[in-house]
Amino acid sequence: MSVAPQDCPSMDEVRVEIDRIDDALVDLLVERWGYVDRAWQLKKRPEDATVPWRIQQVIDRVRERCDGTDMPPALAEALWRQIIGWGIQHEQEKLSSR
Repeated sequence: MSVAPQDCPSMDEVRVEIDRIDDALVDLLVERWGYVDRAWQLKKRPEDATVPWRIQQVIDRVRERCDGTDMPPALAEALWRQIIGWGIQHEQEKLSSR
């Protein structure tokens, strides 16, 4: 059962909630990676791994998702650029080894 941040009575409770969220994030990233892995299979050439308009679309969506929250959009963008970069590298490596 989750507790709102402001309702955590101790650092122990904060840590429990952070661990719970980390577990969920890993599960979601594993799921996302499955789609990244499928994407390279549908592409033809290593240069197809980088799609600038799609990268920008994803970044814009992530930044917009932060609107009205305490999450800095620049932090979310930096995280997603790292995730996207790993995906592009993975796709390029797989496509090059065909």
